[in-house]
Amino acid sequence: MNQVALVTGAGQGLGQRFCARLLAAGFDVVVSDRDLALAQATAKQLGGRTLAVKLDVGSKADFEQALAQVLEHFGALHVVVNNAAVTKTTPLMQISPEEFDAVVGLNLRSVFLACQVLGAHLAEAGYGRIINMASLAGQNGGTATGAHYAASKGAIVTLTKIFAKEFAARGVTVNAIAPGPIDSPAVHAAVPAERMQGLLANIPVQRLGDADFLGDLIVQLARPEAYFTTGATWDVNGGLFMR
Repeated sequence: MNQVALVTGAGQGLGQRFCARLLAAGFDVVVSDRDLALAQATAKQLGGRTLAVKLDVGSKADFEQALAQVLEHFGALHVVVNNAAVTKTTPLMQISPEEFDAVVGLNLRSVFLACQVLGAHLAEAGYGRIINMASLAGQNGGTATGAHYAASKGAIVTLTKIFAKEFAARGVTVNAIAPGPIDSPAVHAAVPAERMQGLLANIPVQRLGDADFLGDLIVQLARPEAYFTTGATWDVNGGLFMR
């Protein structure tokens, strides 16, 4: 039986690319998105052994329902990629309390619920890999992103460590990836064309990151051989943040 990987927010953008790399590596892939039509379109486009499911990552019931669908269809779940997030670029002093709560709440709540619901299943099965998408913004405070987005991504790094400790003895690893600016629709939407050269000039390697490389890193962290890596945050930022 192939290993089964579920990716959240996979109807478009980076999530779609991650699904493609997992499929290429031999995984069966669950394309989940709060917009079922987007998930279905992506699954159809990717082909292979895919399953499209509706998943609102702010809802615990949705995670439970998605897990039931995956188990009914594939019979197992082995890998969870927490990719779904809300990105806002509102200037710091203009962020309303409601917008702050909405962005931090969804971005952090989604990872918490996925680790709690899906992680518990993996731990009970005695094997699993969870990969959380953090961000450079959560490490350096952000530049082109909003403060609420940066704060949520920083908290994901901490939540990754918490769940890594919880599941380590039960065969489940939990790691995070913290990308800098990636050549993706989200980055191009956040950074106008007239500002792109300035952004590139500030990146030591002078280029945007590659989305498929992120997908391949996810594949590596999802492998059984990655059992000795847990609670870590993997930096992919072109040298913008070194430690």
